[in-house]
Amino acid sequence: MTRLIALTTWLVGATALPVAAQPQEWRILDNSFLVEEAFNQERGVFQNILTWTRVRSREWVGTFTQEWPVPGTRHQFSYTIPFSQVGDVGGFDDCFVNYRIQILGGENGALALAPRISVTLPTGSATKQLGAGKAGLQVNIPASRQFGSLYVHGNGGITWIPDIQNMVTVAGSGIWQATPMFHLMLEAVAQMAQDDDSFTLSPGFRRGWGDEKQFVIGLALPVTWSGARSETAFLTYLSYELPFRKLH
Repeated sequence: MTRLIALTTWLVGATALPVAAQPQEWRILDNSFLVEEAFNQERGVFQNILTWTRVRSREWVGTFTQEWPVPGTRHQFSYTIPFSQVGDVGGFDDCFVNYRIQILGGENGALALAPRISVTLPTGSATKQLGAGKAGLQVNIPASRQFGSLYVHGNGGITWIPDIQNMVTVAGSGIWQATPMFHLMLEAVAQMAQDDDSFTLSPGFRRGWGDEKQFVIGLALPVTWSGARSETAFLTYLSYELPFRKLH
């Protein structure tokens, strides 16, 4: 709870501060690992995202996400397909179908805001602990703001699966632009459920190439505390963004 209070205070203070430096061009946006950024896909461009996180030997989790503009920046459709391996049990988990609306665009370093609503589909096998066995809802409100070479992102949301899960998530991150295509990142996520609270702190970096067709890779070392236990994982991130209007 102390970590959650500190994180929330930092987020509120950061978004309330005046912009201390002239806005700088950021050539990599919407490429965070654990904390959602408040930016939709631009018209005519879609994004493919693959993450893979190894917790320990024979235990890992991955996701594949595709994001599409509908048809421009204001509305975005996406889907996420999770998959995992724990011991001898592996396969696909419950999928997400997502809609996000860009309320504030964040032009010239101002606040960006893009609430998201998702439906979770029972595509996994609940008997193998690869899914909940029923549909659910997730709501998340990401906010982003630029301070010169620093971008601050904050999230607040809830995941609800009837009779199974009711979890609140608060998250925040700071991303520093060392060069236009190389960024240092620090992400933090607090999750509160009926019987299990956790806090994750994740340092990492991302590196990009290209503009119209952009390729981004990233690495991070998330450390998660749950009760008296802590666990360190290894996270990899791959993103390929390209125009679909020229593919025909």
